[in-house]
Amino acid sequence: MQDLPILYSFRRCPYAMRARLALFSSGVSFELREIVLRNKPEPMLLASPKGTVPVLIDNTLVIDESLDIMHWALSTNDTNNWLPQDGAIERSTAMRWVEECDNQFKPKLDRYKYFDRHDKDQQTYREESLGFINKLNSELATSPWLLGNSPTIADMAILPFIRQYANVDKTWFENSEFSHVKRWLGEFLASEIFQQIMLKYPLWTEESLPLIVNERSS
Repeated sequence: MQDLPILYSFRRCPYAMRARLALFSSGVSFELREIVLRNKPEPMLLASPKGTVPVLIDNTLVIDESLDIMHWALSTNDTNNWLPQDGAIERSTAMRWVEECDNQFKPKLDRYKYFDRHDKDQQTYREESLGFINKLNSELATSPWLLGNSPTIADMAILPFIRQYANVDKTWFENSEFSHVKRWLGEFLASEIFQQIMLKYPLWTEESLPLIVNERSS
């Protein structure tokens, strides 16, 4: 039997969600190893000393950046056409959205969520984050998804962070003016693939039997 790719993951981590979304969408069979970050397993650290999830290991290949795992999975099989199909301009647009999320919005989200570790109050940090939320809301007013009528890698790379953002203060978010972002997030949370990636599994140990996801029948 050929060795399957191994994914080290933490269920609630938005970066790990990205990886699982793309792997589930691709249909690629892989071994899922669910961990907790306070007890990182030695095999994961040997493969990726930086000690963050997700980590994908495929024989000698180690990928420890979530977006790279998404591209790896979708380049293997992109059944749902999450990689933009209309050329370089659309691909560039998708990546600009993701880069803005990762480089500008995510640090603001962290300060908003963990405001007590910083020197300002939570509302101030929330206000600092609203530029990206407003931008998303305006874009989603014109189409169901960021690049049109179907989800792409841009949506699936960003939505786990919007979920995290909404959960910081659910009452505020539910009563906010961002109707298009709320609709977008709601569709994602109700989707079958989100339900699949959020199933709870036992924590992995070196004595665990392999947990195979997307297992193909022979």
